[in-house]
Amino acid sequence: MSNPPRSRTGPGPDLGLFGPGSAAWRLHSEPALLVGGLSALMWQALHPLAIAAVADHSDYRKDVWGRYDRTSNYVMTTIFGTTKQAHALGARVRAVHVPIHGVDRVTGLPYAADDPTLLLWIHGTLVASFLAAYRRFVRHLSASEADAYVAEMVRQAELVGLKAGAVPASEAANLAFLDSSAHLLQVTRPAREAVDTVLHPPLPVFLRPVWAVAGQAAISILPEGALQLYGMRRPRLAAAAVRPLVGGGAWFAGRFLKPPPVLRQARARAAAGGRR
Repeated sequence: MSNPPRSRTGPGPDLGLFGPGSAAWRLHSEPALLVGGLSALMWQALHPLAIAAVADHSDYRKDVWGRYDRTSNYVMTTIFGTTKQAHALGARVRAVHVPIHGVDRVTGLPYAADDPTLLLWIHGTLVASFLAAYRRFVRHLSASEADAYVAEMVRQAELVGLKAGAVPASEAANLAFLDSSAHLLQVTRPAREAVDTVLHPPLPVFLRPVWAVAGQAAISILPEGALQLYGMRRPRLAAAAVRPLVGGGAWFAGRFLKPPPVLRQARARAAAGGRR
C-alpha cells in the first residue's frame, strides 16, 4: 500500500491535497458535477464484481440518501478539506473495504473491495464522469486542462490505497484503462436495481420532476457502450432540453445558495493564507 499523499500547498494554512488554483478546486466548486457523480454510479454498476461488492455488503436501497451523503462528503472533503481530514477519510474507507469480499453469483468470480483493479475502475469512472459533466453543463475544457485534472486526482486515488504509478495521469490514459475493462461489463440484476435506485430514489412527489431532470442529465453523459448495455437511448431532444436546465440551475445554486461547509471553510483558509 502506498503512503498517503502529502499536502501540496506548503507552509501556512493547511489547504489540503489540492488548494486554490488547482483544477480539482475549480471543477468541484461547480454544483453541476452532481450529475457526473450520478452518471458514474450507473457506469460503475456495469462491472459485475464492483456491483456485487456493493449489493452483497450494503443495504443501499434502504439507505439511499445516507450512502449518497457519505459519497458526496468523501469527494468534497478529500478535495477541499485539510490534509488531515483527507487522510482520515482515506483511512476510514480502506478499513471499511478490508472485510468486503466474496464470490459474485453471476460470474462465479471472487471479488474484494480493496482489489486495486476494482478501486481503479471506481476512480476512473468517477474522473471521466466529472469531466463529462463539467464539459456538458459548465464550459469547455481543453485537453491540457483535462489532463491537469486527471493528474491531480491521482492524489485522491492514493487515499484508498492505490499506488500513484498505477493510476492514469492523463485523460487519454484513463479512457484507455476504462476501454480495456469494457469486455467485463454486463447488465446484471444488481446493476439494474442500482440504476433504478439512482433514477428513482425515495423523494416527495414535488421533488421528483427536479430529480428526473438530474437523472436524464446523468444518462446524457453516459458513454455509448454503457447506454447500449442498458438498452438506453440518448434522445437528442431530451439531452438538449436538460442541458440548459441543469446548467442554469447549477449556475443559480453556485451564485446564490450557500456552498457546502467544507467548501466555505476551504475558501476561508485560503483567504487567511493570502490565496484565493
